[in-house]
Amino acid sequence: MSNFVKPYNDDPFVGNLATPVSSSSFTRSFLSNLPAYRFGLSPLLRGLEIGIAHGYFLIGPFYKLGPLRNSDIALLSGFFSSIGLVFIMTAALSIYGVVSFEETTISDKLQTAKGWRQFTSGWLMGSIGGCTFAYILISNLSLLQTSGLSLVK
Repeated sequence: MSNFVKPYNDDPFVGNLATPVSSSSFTRSFLSNLPAYRFGLSPLLRGLEIGIAHGYFLIGPFYKLGPLRNSDIALLSGFFSSIGLVFIMTAALSIYGVVSFEETTISDKLQTAKGWRQFTSGWLMGSIGGCTFAYILISNLSLLQTSGLSLVK
């Protein structure tokens, strides 16, 4: 076991372990392609891409597990609940940006106050768009199934 897990960069005072999973080239490549770490993206586009992915998956738990899951308005209730959660998370992102970043010149624009505001704006628009797209897909699921684009059998 000691051959596979060792201190990161052979420095035991770092507090991080280099494992075959955390230090593999596949893991590094995968993480560097995520929008938060991808070079060349503006903070607005990073937020938009991350928001779309999060918003798309937010509606499902509210729709299927929410208190109105057995009613006729379960989907609409899940949609509004996910939009409400998006606004709460946007407020949390804004608060985090205000207390964490200053107006400085850093090579990564996401690490500045202006960049974080752009990221938060993109995240809000993307997550609302993702929630709306998921709502439209779920509400028209029967239409999609009859047209031959069966998502669920």
